[in-house]
Amino acid sequence: MDKYTDSRPLTRSEQAAEELIGLIRKKNYAPGDKLPTETELSEILQAGRNTVREALRILVSRNIVVIRQGSGIFLSEKQGVADDPFGFSLAGNHEKLTRDLIQIRLMLEPPIAALAAQNATKEDLQKLEDLLLEVETLIARRADYAKADIRFHEQIANCSHNSVMSNLVPVIGKGIAVFAREVESTEYEQTLLSHRAIFKAVKEGRGVDAQQAMYFHLLYNENRYIEGQNNITKRPPVT
Repeated sequence: MDKYTDSRPLTRSEQAAEELIGLIRKKNYAPGDKLPTETELSEILQAGRNTVREALRILVSRNIVVIRQGSGIFLSEKQGVADDPFGFSLAGNHEKLTRDLIQIRLMLEPPIAALAAQNATKEDLQKLEDLLLEVETLIARRADYAKADIRFHEQIANCSHNSVMSNLVPVIGKGIAVFAREVESTEYEQTLLSHRAIFKAVKEGRGVDAQQAMYFHLLYNENRYIEGQNNITKRPPVT
């Protein structure tokens, strides 16, 4: 069982939830796919409507399914990953959190970029290029590009076609969001050059170059953050 690892017996709703997960796996449903209706699930699982409804609530709470009123039941795009799986929003020391997230990104994202260069499909690359152009358009306008930046890096993880790496996307996204909020000034030109270099290496299947380009991109951001923090500490107190 995925979640209920204690010794107590499962309730019928919990059993139905696990059976529904088994059905999702068996049918190879993809994120965004529509699932059978409650009535159909009652017949498939041989369970009452109330049991099925409670089972669906369990899966909604686990970000496995999404219920859209008037539309139906769908497999969640989040694939069971919580919005804040590591409790970043509760961190009290944001400076330490930012440093720690930068370190983790330096560990994770360069090899992810190498895998992306090795495994990306044409469709993956087209989506990655679309996101790159979105970032570049926002940079040209000197607009806030943080959300587009997150999607670009998330797509690189998706291009790796490694399910574990893809599930680490919330760490990557949160790392970018926290960095964008905590850094002293927005960088445009170097971000544009770095993203273009990463994309080009991934598109051309050059894993080592993709890894190196990602590493330099993140290392540049780390140095920029450290310099910004040092400048803050050097400022004279306001009187």
